[in-house]
Amino acid sequence: MSKVKIGIIGGSGLNKPGILEGGTEKVVQTPFGPPSDVLIEGQISGVDCVLLARHGREHTINPSSINYRANIWALKDVGCTHVIVSSATGSLQEDIKPGDLVIVDSFIDRTFKRENTFYDGSPNSPFKDVVHMPMEPAFCSKTRSLLLETARDLGLPVHEGGSVVTIEGPRFSSKAESNVFRLQGASLVNMTLVPEVCLAREAGLLYAAVAMATDYDCWRCGVVNVVEVLKNLRANAKKVEKLFLAVIPKIAEQNWDNELKCMKDMLKYSNQTQISKLSDAELEVL
Repeated sequence: MSKVKIGIIGGSGLNKPGILEGGTEKVVQTPFGPPSDVLIEGQISGVDCVLLARHGREHTINPSSINYRANIWALKDVGCTHVIVSSATGSLQEDIKPGDLVIVDSFIDRTFKRENTFYDGSPNSPFKDVVHMPMEPAFCSKTRSLLLETARDLGLPVHEGGSVVTIEGPRFSSKAESNVFRLQGASLVNMTLVPEVCLAREAGLLYAAVAMATDYDCWRCGVVNVVEVLKNLRANAKKVEKLFLAVIPKIAEQNWDNELKCMKDMLKYSNQTQISKLSDAELEVL
């Protein structure tokens, strides 16, 4: 059975190294440059974990400037099998109230400035191939189920699924944009889950996200009040911290060999460059 090591990407309000036992800092360099901050390696309930502050520990990196490729590569490089993340979001649906948590199951990408694949063929990249990676299901179903079950056991206000629109930021949406997202059936809007989730898939990491609803965006409330968002964010972060501390030992108890093999196979069979070199007979075997 593969040994579990869990990367935790703390978004706004959840980047506390104190949640780890015996936390030590590790500086990591990647082929894509430095990650957002040092990695903090330690344990939670005896499970090896690695904490990374998505925006830096002082929240000095805006969503468009995050080096997502370096962040995911760094977690993969230190041996993580899973990545669980928190993300502040605006609610696009009346029933998802500020303070609620959502174990999201899909996304809509509205970003346009970000490097969204390792396989870009650039001179500085070790990845020269073309890869067309499937993104359904976008998030690890088994990890999502454990997060949902644990949140319910803890009595937290949680929703089973929902789609997140990831916008470029750092500005908030206009009211017209917010209403378009609602018409598209999205549940939440945020600025960071893409391309993070896509890169985790390419890296073979089992990735799941807990969205923290901080406000109703501008479709319902008009101007987004940043002070109120921050208040709700801090309250939500305590819920997510409680959830992560409880779910991590449950994740470690499971056998993930099949899921990790499926991720490895998915990358293999999504590599257009390598697949195109096969003969018809070899393709028939796959």
